[in-house]
Amino acid sequence: MASNPTTTTTKRKPVFVKVDQLKPVTSGHTLVVKVLSSNSVLQKPRSSSSSSLSSNARSTRIADCLVGDETASILFTARNQQIDLMQPGATVILRNAKIDMFKGSMRLAVDKWGRVEVTEPASFEVKEDNNLSLVEYELVNVVEE
Repeated sequence: MASNPTTTTTKRKPVFVKVDQLKPVTSGHTLVVKVLSSNSVLQKPRSSSSSSLSSNARSTRIADCLVGDETASILFTARNQQIDLMQPGATVILRNAKIDMFKGSMRLAVDKWGRVEVTEPASFEVKEDNNLSLVEYELVNVVEE
């Protein structure tokens, strides 16, 4: 009896990580965080030449949002519609998030392969005195022998 190939693909259950487990230049993180603050850093109106290319490219908005859990906090770079979900006080699930490096420090981001979902308010208090985005990393090239 041959097995049906469509039944062999099972979705991996997301493994939730804590903010203090995040490392530079890693991806595929799923975590529950509270939003502490949101500051708009870029609001660029759409240029008239690109209006025919895409209907959803109305403008580019970027905001730095301080998010965290009971272990640490980190800056999350929210883009466009993500900003509307990242309201201070909200609890969100970041699915398939990645760590980008910006000026030597870690920033959490969710690109088109991930999702930002508002969820039930979490009971934890955010540990604000352990902000991972304040740690500066230096790029070191390692030569494997």
